[in-house]
Amino acid sequence: MSTPTGNNANLTGKRLNVLVYSGSLTHSAWQLSRFLTDNGPTGTGTTVDSVRHCLYTLRRLLAPNYAVTPVTGDMLLKEPWTATCALLVIPGGADLGYGRTLNGEGNRRITQFMRRGGKYLGLCAGGYYGCKKCEFEVGDKTMEVIGDRELGFFPGTCRGGAFPGFVYHSEAGARAAGLDVSKEALSIGTVPTHFRSYYNGGGVFVDAPLLKDKGVEVLASYSEELNVDPGEGAAAVVYCKVGDGAAILTGPHPEFAAVNLDPKANGPEYKEVVDALTADDKERTDFLKACLSKLGLQVTQDSTNVPSLSSLHVSGLDSEGPLEILSLLAPALTNENGNEYLKDENDTFRIERPGTWNLNDLENALPDDSSKSSEGIIDYKQIIKRLVIHDEVPSSKLTPYFNHHAFYANLRQYQSESKEGASEFGSNLMYGEVITSTNTIMEKNTQLLRRLPNGFTATATVQVAGRGRGSNVWISPAGSLIFSTVVRHPIEKIQSAPVVFIQYLSAMAVVKGIKSYAKGYENLPVKLKWPNDIYALDPEDPEQKRYTKICGILINSHFMSNEYISVVGIGINATNASPTTALTALAAKYASPGAAAASPITLEKLLARILTTFEDLYTRFLRTGFDRGFEAMYYEDWLHMHQIVTLEEEGGARARIQGITRDYGLLLAEELGWNDRPTGRVWQLQSDSNSFDFFRGLLKRKV
Repeated sequence: MSTPTGNNANLTGKRLNVLVYSGSLTHSAWQLSRFLTDNGPTGTGTTVDSVRHCLYTLRRLLAPNYAVTPVTGDMLLKEPWTATCALLVIPGGADLGYGRTLNGEGNRRITQFMRRGGKYLGLCAGGYYGCKKCEFEVGDKTMEVIGDRELGFFPGTCRGGAFPGFVYHSEAGARAAGLDVSKEALSIGTVPTHFRSYYNGGGVFVDAPLLKDKGVEVLASYSEELNVDPGEGAAAVVYCKVGDGAAILTGPHPEFAAVNLDPKANGPEYKEVVDALTADDKERTDFLKACLSKLGLQVTQDSTNVPSLSSLHVSGLDSEGPLEILSLLAPALTNENGNEYLKDENDTFRIERPGTWNLNDLENALPDDSSKSSEGIIDYKQIIKRLVIHDEVPSSKLTPYFNHHAFYANLRQYQSESKEGASEFGSNLMYGEVITSTNTIMEKNTQLLRRLPNGFTATATVQVAGRGRGSNVWISPAGSLIFSTVVRHPIEKIQSAPVVFIQYLSAMAVVKGIKSYAKGYENLPVKLKWPNDIYALDPEDPEQKRYTKICGILINSHFMSNEYISVVGIGINATNASPTTALTALAAKYASPGAAAASPITLEKLLARILTTFEDLYTRFLRTGFDRGFEAMYYEDWLHMHQIVTLEEEGGARARIQGITRDYGLLLAEELGWNDRPTGRVWQLQSDSNSFDFFRGLLKRKV
């Protein structure tokens, strides 16, 4: 086994994730329940509406620099999220439920994260939860909550409701609460003097102005008379220094945008609330930007609107491929008013056949003007997707951000050089300028998936709902190479070529595809992180040998008709400058002199190179299995050989990484005893059962 360079590298990752606590113990539970609130002993705190408001607002203010995603209780408790988390957000709901899930180990991890430089945003119930003591509706025996809280970021009491009338799961007590802003505490950007914010049950931070010597700053105060004793001042939003980190806690909901509130929800008075919030929406947004900036986050000053979904264009290296797919889809199609639809499990597709277009169809198929970008929370499942089948290669006028002719020309060239006779991967392509998620479109729509040929690939310019492993979301701004490929793995190969190795092959394909992109790219410092992430030496600080993530891979598999059908989703920072680094910066720094200028990175060529490399590796794998040749190739670009890690599930035992097994791709970790001498005990760890936080040298068990 060869030992890759970089074992002594600085493996400190950049903090790119903004995690919004969804309250539920599992992601599926969060998706299925509208209210995951404090309902009895199993309640876990948040409401789905609060989570959605957070996601909506924070994604518009922080894209493309951060991935804003919901995170579940089990993720906070068991996954190594702290190293890459820029901000943990606890939204509205009921804080007793938070404690039931997070008290003890969860709060210990959050506190440690904060003291090491992490940031926390607690909104309404999340604000109560971040205080040393919570008092809510004292004297009302049906709703009274009094008690200490473990986090204690605000070293005092949050007392509420600040205004009367609160009712759980209702807008009865909602109001547009007036807030006076402290411009002395908020100095970055355009800061309003006063604005109205959505309020429904939040508290006031008692005596906050008196706690300045404990690192507390008042960012905004209520401007109206309160229903409880606020002590000194009337603090509605506070900033609290916590070790090397910081927290902002709120009583109101500055993340609630009026566009997402229904003015008809609770009578004429509620319409007045929504109208007031609409009038002050710019000031609300400016205030929230200033708060996020104070926490040290990189804020998008021009709020990002989510663009409308575009048509999905299916084409092929030759015209027969798309027509064959259309014929396979035919039995599943329904006809309504002269239009054909594929009504699948997750999405509904309107089918556009070749030769049926007219000028109006062409105009409608073009991307929407940016002025028509969607506002408000969008249910993408309800939007009918247009699936346009082409019997000719789409022109650049039709798909201005992806050159199909260039892609297919490069694909033909690389296929002609293939040692394994590559001819399938990428030969049928679906492209959308704006898409929900390439993985979701195929993997969640099984009627479509089971009819797609081996190597069928979906790609997009922008994803608006990208997915990643565990608590991760792959950020996909323009300039990212985003694609998903179908791999149909025969059941008869399950022993000699286990399907689990597809994750390793895909990661190897990315690394080898990049290094063989063009002459002079061979020495780009791109490495594999177990099991299938791709990291690169940061070109901004090469002396520190710091590696940063440039590619994420997500694989989902289904067993259908005696074969495993895997959807391999890959996202690569190719030409985009943020959020980490991109291949263009790597090539400029590390490629041979003149190589980057002679062969600049283009998405079309890079996609063709990786797909043919992937197919070559997969074809060989079907023939040989993961033999010693594959093992040697994998270790050539591996980050972990001989790395010393801690096994949390084994009582904190120290172990040295020795590689992976060739039968099922298990990670081999050799136990170390006194003076780091081997004890003879070896663990075999599964990638789907363990999280490898190699930034901290830590292996954790997933459940």
